[in-house]
Amino acid sequence: MTFDYPVFMKLTGVKVLVVGGGQVATRKAEGLFAAGATITVVAPIIHESLVELAVECRPRPYVHTDLDGHRLVITATDNPLVNAQVAIDADAANVWANSADDPDNCTFILPAVARDGAVSVAISTGGSSPALASHMRAQAQQWLADLGAANAAEMLSQQRAAFHAAGVSTETVDWSQRLLDALRPGRVHSLGD
Repeated sequence: MTFDYPVFMKLTGVKVLVVGGGQVATRKAEGLFAAGATITVVAPIIHESLVELAVECRPRPYVHTDLDGHRLVITATDNPLVNAQVAIDADAANVWANSADDPDNCTFILPAVARDGAVSVAISTGGSSPALASHMRAQAQQWLADLGAANAAEMLSQQRAAFHAAGVSTETVDWSQRLLDALRPGRVHSLGD
């Protein structure tokens, strides 16, 4: 199985089901919550910090109707039979599924992500080595900080907005030097540069 099509998703208000109530489920839910997802959790025991992230908690075992109305599901249980059943049910319901550390029961995987402001770098090993992806994320995080990526993105965003406001298509702009200058603060471009 390969996961070859990387994508960033808009999850604001999207209903996501998390099956599992422990630390791994909490870590997955934190990312979903930060992205604005509407989270429902189902598990016999739900960690208190996970309760705070969810709009609904169902303190009981998973049943296939838990998927109703959800567009994504994340399984993070310590029971491979439950994870596999969720994947089967999700496939039948056309719901995208991720099973923590179990790529065979996934229709999508979650990359390791390094962020600096508006700049994100996603790293994936196709599910073969989460430890390697995590190590590479730490390296990328330092690289983004060293570049000043967040400031560069903000500066270039302002320049892009100025071009749009002036009625200039940004497709006609040579961004090469502007990019270099944004990554080396100190020089400010005008529209005519």
